[in-house]
Amino acid sequence: MAFPSMKSAVLVDGVVLNGPTTDTRAGEKFVEEACRLIMEEVVLKATDVNEKVCEWRPPEQLKQLLDLEMRDAGEPHDRLLKLCRDVIHFSVKTNHPRFFNQLYAGLDYYSLVARFMTEALNPSVYTYEVSPVFVLVEEAVLKKMIEFIGWQEGDGIFNPGGSVSNMYAMNLARYKYWPDVKEKGLSGLPRLILFTSEECHYSVKKSASFLGIGTENVCFVETDGRGKMIPEELEKQVLKARKVGAAPFLVCATSGTTVLGSFDPLDEIADVCERHGLWLHVDASWGGSALMSRKHRQLLHGIHRANSVAWNPHKMLMAGIQCCALLVKGKSDLLKKCYSAKASYLFQQDKFYDVSYDTGDKSIQCSRRPDAFKFWMTWKALGTLGLEERVNRALALSRYLVEEIKKREGFKLLMEPEYANICFWYIPPSLREMEEGPEFWKKLNVVAPAIKERMLKKGSLMLGYQPHRGRVNFFRQVVISPQVSLEDMDFLLDEIDLLGRDM
Repeated sequence: MAFPSMKSAVLVDGVVLNGPTTDTRAGEKFVEEACRLIMEEVVLKATDVNEKVCEWRPPEQLKQLLDLEMRDAGEPHDRLLKLCRDVIHFSVKTNHPRFFNQLYAGLDYYSLVARFMTEALNPSVYTYEVSPVFVLVEEAVLKKMIEFIGWQEGDGIFNPGGSVSNMYAMNLARYKYWPDVKEKGLSGLPRLILFTSEECHYSVKKSASFLGIGTENVCFVETDGRGKMIPEELEKQVLKARKVGAAPFLVCATSGTTVLGSFDPLDEIADVCERHGLWLHVDASWGGSALMSRKHRQLLHGIHRANSVAWNPHKMLMAGIQCCALLVKGKSDLLKKCYSAKASYLFQQDKFYDVSYDTGDKSIQCSRRPDAFKFWMTWKALGTLGLEERVNRALALSRYLVEEIKKREGFKLLMEPEYANICFWYIPPSLREMEEGPEFWKKLNVVAPAIKERMLKKGSLMLGYQPHRGRVNFFRQVVISPQVSLEDMDFLLDEIDLLGRDM
């Protein structure tokens, strides 16, 4: 710290305003050393399969190892760097080639640099005057995403998560049909009903609760054996709701369900929506990236008929968490009409530039991160063809794994996947000759959790499991990262067998 002399000190309320000042050189050195640590311990080790995916510790032990207490006095930089190293060491390495636990994985170097830049610049994307570059970047990215959906024109906004995008869409649909709700609230509304599949993301139910629609007014439409919404059942439910005096207003279809990776039949669902005047929202948070692939975009056939789409480039396209867009068809300015609060200290209409670039009033947020920049940087680096190859390779590796599962004793597919979700059971030798009755399924139910515990404690890989709609616990393997190799697919099956063969 640099202290001024007593003669030159300026005091206000007992505080010296011209000192002490921040020690800039020490701060810069700390940043430099921390960045070196990140490079050595995170980036350079990202693709090293000899590194552990995780260094598992139970919560109480980890609390002691990390020294989480905040004290009255600050701590020296060498101590802070030690803490940084510990944080990295005990964190899950989601960029590891054998991290398969979630619907995101891997390390995209270009989006990482974009994140470094935005963290250093610390912008907020609400007005052009404070965030000129990032406002224009978001506009450019949204325009390209709208083109891939197949719309002639549209609008959009980047949000903190696909769950928020789904909530935006639900509120937007309600506002479209009952615009007075913005000012007069819920009291004058009829009983609203929305429809989604039994396989939908849980955010649909949460959004209905949050927006005052009520979870009892979410109608879960029956799905077929592959987890796809049945359009005929949807229409039956719409007619049933109208018959009891309710007001159907929204259908939320899913392109890429969380567990099975199923894609609802969008064209047939759109027909139902058109016949009954309903808003069609497509939750393509997971599956939307298939639009980048000429080979696989047919999975979302009919998406151009949707009124709104949620799409998360941080998943299959690896733009870095979080990077999630809500896209709205047409140029009705509905987003701004629905969400604008016209804050006069931010969105003055007499500014000297084109205030249509002050896009923040379309958002329920005030401060908003420049998430589009990460995707833009990756897209600029790889090009559309590179992003397409990323999708094609992930799905080709998924197909390889499926064929290997079919060949191997003790592995059983739930179903043939149509996307990157490969769901399967591992059946240990002790159960392989057992008849598939209640006792068999009861014993098989404990296998996946037990193997998961062993793999976490060993740190060799991370893989998700779950029960699902009457099926006992099974593994869900998801392929995303381009750092994943054929050898990693083989290792996955070998390691599961190694960890579970004695059960």
